[in-house]
Amino acid sequence: MKKKLIIAVASLSLLLGSVPGITAENEALANSLDDKISDVKEKRSEIKSKQDETKDKIEELKEHQKQLDGQIKKLDMQVADTQGKIETKEDEIQQTKEEIEKLKGEIEVLKKRIAERDEMLKSRVTAMYENGGSVQYIEVLLGSQSFGDFLDRVFALNQIAEQDKQILEAHRADKKAVEKAKKEVESKLEGLKKQMDELEALKDELNAKVQEKNALLSDLKAEEEQMHAHLHKLEDEADLLAKQQAAFVAEKRRQEAARRAAANSGSTAATPTVTGGMFMKPAAGIYTSGFGQRWGEMHPGVDIARNGSVPIVASAAGTVIKSYYSTSYGNVIFIAHYINGQTYTTVYAHMRKRYIGTGSTVKKGQTIGLMGSTGYSTGQHLHFEIHQGSWNVNKTNAIDPLNFF
Repeated sequence: MKKKLIIAVASLSLLLGSVPGITAENEALANSLDDKISDVKEKRSEIKSKQDETKDKIEELKEHQKQLDGQIKKLDMQVADTQGKIETKEDEIQQTKEEIEKLKGEIEVLKKRIAERDEMLKSRVTAMYENGGSVQYIEVLLGSQSFGDFLDRVFALNQIAEQDKQILEAHRADKKAVEKAKKEVESKLEGLKKQMDELEALKDELNAKVQEKNALLSDLKAEEEQMHAHLHKLEDEADLLAKQQAAFVAEKRRQEAARRAAANSGSTAATPTVTGGMFMKPAAGIYTSGFGQRWGEMHPGVDIARNGSVPIVASAAGTVIKSYYSTSYGNVIFIAHYINGQTYTTVYAHMRKRYIGTGSTVKKGQTIGLMGSTGYSTGQHLHFEIHQGSWNVNKTNAIDPLNFF
């Protein structure tokens, strides 16, 4: 039959019968403890198997990590290559911007020359209009004093005409140069936009590869942490089982010693009178939270709160399974009890101080610590649980303590 994960340790509150060898009840209780010890051994074996299995999975995960290392290295190389392309593209963009600025400067120079020529040509046209235009050329020629003077005047007029022609040609060339430069600027601006788009695409590609790498690393880290957390949990449960087995063995020895003492004295050892039922309220104070559903999840015990230095006592006689600090429970003590043929486990959590250690035996009402607010606690109180049978991480054996008080 499948047992719970953790078996409760037998307490010293066992009711001894008459002289051993003639009391069947004592023999039955001893046999029951043997069964409990055997069950704990079986559970320890199961936990050991799970630990080995988890360690194997961790090794498999490490091998998987080695395989992913290759992918990560490849991504690193791709990231470096993309970063190099981005730097090259940024240099190209900067060069294009400089070329555009240079062309804009050349355009301004050409515009200035064109504007100056426009003014000169306007002045020349105005003068020609005021002097009668081309008629004056005939008058100049007809007014020559001699043939030599005539030739000189013709030559002078040709020079003026040639100069006008050169000015006009230079004017047209500059205007064409301006148009060409403007088109080149427009082309470079269009190329610049394309380069900027390519740069953004490269950056997006870079971000995608970085995110892919980070996702791989995150998944690996989460999986590894989960495996190690599971292994730690198994190790903690294995430790608790080992202590329970030791406590069972110690309890069996105590019972055997008690029976021998009873046989030697020739009398029957009496069980102390248990006042207030099987369990007593473990601390003074008010109940601030009961057993059952709370905030959408199961609350497997009761909370008792009171200010000041409040002692906590054992709710029943028993043997301490474990006394330690837990992240969730804070300072916590687990006590196992064996009452009327049934095993129970009580839990005392969030204590300020613990006065007893693992393996200790306690009497009902014995002070074991002080109320506090350690672990997952926001105010001073005692979180108290009773489990019928063993304690387990899912708290499936938890019962309402108020049924006993």
